[in-house]
Amino acid sequence: MTAERTRLTTVLRELRARTGLSLAALSERTSYSKSSWERYLNGKSLPPRQAVQDLCRIANEPDGRPLALWEIAESDWSGRAAVPAPAADEPPPQPQEPSRPPETGRPLRRRGRLMVVLASVYATLVGGVALALFLPPDREAPEDEALSASVPYSLAPQCHGTACEGRDPLLLTCGISPVTLTTYRTATGAHVELRYSERCGASWARAWATRIGDRLEVTAGGPTHDVRVEDTDDTETYVYTEMTATHPGSTVQACFRPASPDGERECVEARVGGTTTTNRPPSPQ
Repeated sequence: MTAERTRLTTVLRELRARTGLSLAALSERTSYSKSSWERYLNGKSLPPRQAVQDLCRIANEPDGRPLALWEIAESDWSGRAAVPAPAADEPPPQPQEPSRPPETGRPLRRRGRLMVVLASVYATLVGGVALALFLPPDREAPEDEALSASVPYSLAPQCHGTACEGRDPLLLTCGISPVTLTTYRTATGAHVELRYSERCGASWARAWATRIGDRLEVTAGGPTHDVRVEDTDDTETYVYTEMTATHPGSTVQACFRPASPDGERECVEARVGGTTTTNRPPSPQ
């Protein structure tokens, strides 16, 4: 399986796990069969674009990022720009596997920071392990799912609490089934989300529908970690900050700074296990 298809399959498995649905139940809610979903979620065939959209809808997840990953995977599969995917029950011929992506340096094709991180995880964990990156650690696959023997059900967190401070949540597998503390839409239309990993004792922020030059910050009363939207790769997927150590009762704050010179800073706070507070910029007098 190519790195591009691995990244897409990783996200699809995370979304499926979030729904809590068996393959049979997923088939009942979509126009794709149980056997088709088994192939899509194991990376045996590329799902149609509509299947990705349907899964996002059921999981209540914005489809922008998964569709961006689908376009990259489809382009790699076909060797050209994105075109309609094959029929649900007719997997296309297996293409020749390309050479493995480099472990360092910025890839030349449509890959932003998110793509670099996922590529690094893929290169470090090797093959099927990366497919289970976002699966809940205590969740087993439903009995009707025939999983590849190379795919484990969980990965242990690589840090906890202060050891996670300023580190990458995806590379350290803290992105496995995190809790979304709050989601906030800014005045520019960007979406900001605060996330918390109980297994890692840390929080971070992510944003999508952004513009080049936008900035996102996160803090829990200690160090502030920020990320800048660098290019169109970032705008087509999402950006996320490094982690800050948190625990139940901690107050986490995410602040969004638009690139526009007349844009104002907007912040949202959430308590781990508690409530959300929004701090919008004051209205003009």
